[in-house]
Amino acid sequence: MTKKGLLIVISGPSGAGKGTICRHWLDKYPDFILSISATTRKARHNERDGINYFFKSHDEFISMIENNEFLEYAKVYDNYYGTPKKYVEDQLLSGKDVVLEIDIQGALQVKKSFKEGIFIFIAPPSMDELKKRIVGRGTENPDMIAKRFKSAFEELRYMEKYNYVVVNDIVEEAVEKIQAIVTAEKCRVDRNKELYTMIQGGV
Repeated sequence: MTKKGLLIVISGPSGAGKGTICRHWLDKYPDFILSISATTRKARHNERDGINYFFKSHDEFISMIENNEFLEYAKVYDNYYGTPKKYVEDQLLSGKDVVLEIDIQGALQVKKSFKEGIFIFIAPPSMDELKKRIVGRGTENPDMIAKRFKSAFEELRYMEKYNYVVVNDIVEEAVEKIQAIVTAEKCRVDRNKELYTMIQGGV
């Protein structure tokens, strides 16, 4: 019997570096599966359905919401984005570990319906460093920077709703901490109940 995989949710405030950490982690440990989101936005020329996103029409997406087919979803400007429940469950049942890299609101939605997930909060080393990272992107005007900084500050209070916190000071160290968390979770007694029977069978 295939052992069920783990759902690992990586989340944190804007600018904390969750995307950077996920990329480095998955490059170093490629056995993990990065979940694919569904969206109503149009595919770009280099994007493929089922690889980059599951591209859905507006009506298809609404129908999926009504049928409770998402672990989480949100409307961003004019388009919907969401994590299809069936895709994640199929991967987990096949024994694969699935990674969700999502915002805090999405992570809290997932936690309501998937409490056995591993929820990891990526925190900045300081608010000064967070501001430097947001400014360093060079993609936003001062008003937008101030708005993002304020939002990130407010989002820090959600840290207590997660299982673990990893400070993103040095990316390589943060990656190893996440891997250590996953390794420890795989050794938990409640995830290895069949081990007792297997060991007894060898007596």
